[in-house]
Amino acid sequence: MTTLPRFYPIFDHVDWLERLVPLGIKLVQLRIKDTPEVEVRAQLKAGRDICFEHGAILVVNDYWKTAIDLGCDWVHLGQEDLDTADLETIRAAGLKLGLSTHDEAELDRALSCKPDYIALGPVYPTILKKMKWHQQGIEKLTQWKDHAPNTPLVAIGGMSVERAPGAFNAKADCVAAVTDITLNPDPEARVREWLEICG
Repeated sequence: MTTLPRFYPIFDHVDWLERLVPLGIKLVQLRIKDTPEVEVRAQLKAGRDICFEHGAILVVNDYWKTAIDLGCDWVHLGQEDLDTADLETIRAAGLKLGLSTHDEAELDRALSCKPDYIALGPVYPTILKKMKWHQQGIEKLTQWKDHAPNTPLVAIGGMSVERAPGAFNAKADCVAAVTDITLNPDPEARVREWLEICG
């Protein structure tokens, strides 16, 4: 079974990686939306190099072909991405795979792909994007982990330093954070808090 670092920040621009990965982040995702593909590629290449320099894992959201071209190690796909992604090609390239799940049908579909982790969200209400799923609650983390005990489980959505212990107690292996860092008045200090509580 893949072992993940317990802290998993997700950022929408490589500038965040340049700023925060050197603090000790060991697992990070670049989730770039509404950006020309040439710029996406440049950001992913820069993110790859930053993570390599600091011994961190870069997870590329969605752009699996570019991830393969750039020699990245991980890709994360949403359920919609699964409709068009070539999983055989992704696996043949040696990439590890993370998948989003929101309900039991999606969980079953994800597990059939033998992912290296599954993410459940939103655990709490999130302001990041409009979703048809309301908060799942930490109890669902326990249900997911009991259903798939050998697959690492990531809690995402409305997560904060204060909420992380509850997610770990509910059997999450890893906690993802977005706005708790990016909207914080001192992102560096917040990352240090995350690293301490997830250490």
